[in-house]
Parts: sequence; structure tokens; C-alpha cells
Amino acid sequence: MTSAAERGFTLIELIVFIVVVSAGLVGILSVMNATVQFSAEPMARKQAMVLAESILEEVVQKDYADTDLLDLDPDLDPKAEHVKDTLRANMDDVDDYSGTNESIFTDWPASLSSYKVNIGVVETQWSVTSSPKVPVKKITVTVTGGGHTISLSGYRADY
Repeated sequence: MTSAAERGFTLIELIVFIVVVSAGLVGILSVMNATVQFSAEPMARKQAMVLAESILEEVVQKDYADTDLLDLDPDLDPKAEHVKDTLRANMDDVDDYSGTNESIFTDWPASLSSYKVNIGVVETQWSVTSSPKVPVKKITVTVTGGGHTISLSGYRADY
């Protein structure tokens, strides 16, 4: 018979316990490693989204038509192409942003330098059955970076 002083775990029970706990820890740590490895991905996507939103907001707030054309000689062809402003400070209408990229944004912090931007402006019309067609310009901002491509569109109407 065994006495109360001889109670405890056998060596085999301790080895089985250590093996089971070790296997569990390896599983938990591998899941945590995968989670930490991809934790920056949502941040990069959010950063690209915020960047696209801010650029689109800047462009939509500009005038529909180039106000510089109002000062031209009326004898000139009103449909003639005007010289597109290339400096961001001089961009006064949405057409000035058409075909531009991240190079016009010189005030960005260095942390955004890996993002690529393309801005497109297309003239179109909205047609409503009860009213005449409304001329609008569709502005599309595409931001690529951090493994993501975000494309946002907005409209600027001539009203």
C-alpha cells in the first residue's frame, strides 16, 4: 500500500504534460506571428484611402471652368485649349488636375513618398427626364501603394 507521502505525478505523466503544453504554445504563437505580420496591411490601406479622399476633396472644391479664360480676347476661339496650369498653387479648376500625378504634391511628408497618384477628369452630362442635361466633370483619383490600389470618383457640376 502507498502512503500519503508517496502521492504525486510519475515521470511519464510529467513528460506527456510538457509535450501537450508545448504543442499548444507552438500553435498559439504561430497564430500570433501571422496576426502581427499582417497588422500593418490595414494601416496601409487606410492611409491610401485617406490620401485619395483628401486629393479628391481638393479637386472637387475647384471651379468647374477655367476662370483664366474670362480674361482672353473674345475674338479668340472659345473652344481653343488653354494652357494648363502645372503648379499646384495655380490650379484653379478641375481640368488643371487632369493627367497629373503625385509630383504636384510637394508638401507631402516623406512617409507618403511610396504612394503613386493618378488624377483623371472626364467631361460628361447628367440627364434628368424632367430637366435639361447638366454638364458635369467626373474626377477619378487612383492611389497605389502599400500593396493596395484605391480608386475614388467624384463629380463637379457646372451650376
